[in-house]
Formats: sequence, structure tokens, C-alpha cells
Amino acid sequence: MNNMETKCILEKIHPDNLEDRDRELLKRAHEAASVAYAPYSDFKVGSAIRLVNGEVVIGSNQENIAYPSGLCGERVALFSAGALFPKEEIDTIAIVSPSPIANELAFLPCGSCRQVLLESESRQSSPIRIILQARDESVMVSESAINLMPFAFTVKNNGLKRKID
Repeated sequence: MNNMETKCILEKIHPDNLEDRDRELLKRAHEAASVAYAPYSDFKVGSAIRLVNGEVVIGSNQENIAYPSGLCGERVALFSAGALFPKEEIDTIAIVSPSPIANELAFLPCGSCRQVLLESESRQSSPIRIILQARDESVMVSESAINLMPFAFTVKNNGLKRKID
């Protein structure tokens, strides 16, 4: 029998130990979460993306009674960045939830958001740094989306700059 092992590598950091620009990105993500539309789940999520050129794009989850017509905060920000700044690479995304049910061990992007993060990395041929924070507790940092979804969907020869392995 051949066994295969995979690891999810996240670094736990106290917010005070982050660089100023990362604390500012978290602040922007919390601002985005404050305007999330989540009347059904009451699970608000905000995201803030810092592009390589320094621009910041925000997004928040938007629920809809015609489930699953809503969209997660991560994808709102990622798709907005792609539409507004199609040629700019993403440096870092901060994803937060102030919701009481969020906790640092269970607060990760959903599978769809992880897949979109991975494809965004593939499109730009470089990793995207991910900062996660539940409420205003310690943050978890990943240096690439592949750490969050090691068995991602891939398509060989699909025109992307690099294949996600």
C-alpha cells in the first residue's frame, strides 16, 4: 500500500506582530465585513486584496434567498480585482469574519473560494499570500492557496501560465 500525506501549512501570528500594511489590509477586510449582506446565515465575511501596484480591492459576502445565488466575500473581491485591474497581480488577500460562530481553527475559505484562489495564482504564475482572522483574534497566514487545497482541480494545457500541482 502506498500512502500519501499532505499538510496544510498556516503560520499563527498575533495581529500586533504583523507589518503595518498587513494590519491595514485586515482593517479594510473588517470594514468590508461590516457591510456584508448575510441575513440568512448571519455569517459575515469581508475580504481585502492588495495588488502588486498597491491598490486595494474589497469584497463582502452577499447572500440571496434563492440559494446558491449569493457569493462569498473572497470571490466578490477576487472577481472585482480581476474586472477592475485585469493585468495586475494579487500580492495578498485578507479574509475576516467578525461573526461569533467563526473560530480560528474552522475559519477557512470554502472549497469554491479556495479553487478560485488557486486559479488566480495560476493565472498570475505566482503565489497569493492569505491572511485569515476570526473576529479580532490571532491571524493565520498562508504563503500560497495550495496550502489550503492540496488536491485542487487542474486542467492540463489549459492555457494557464503554470499548472497547479
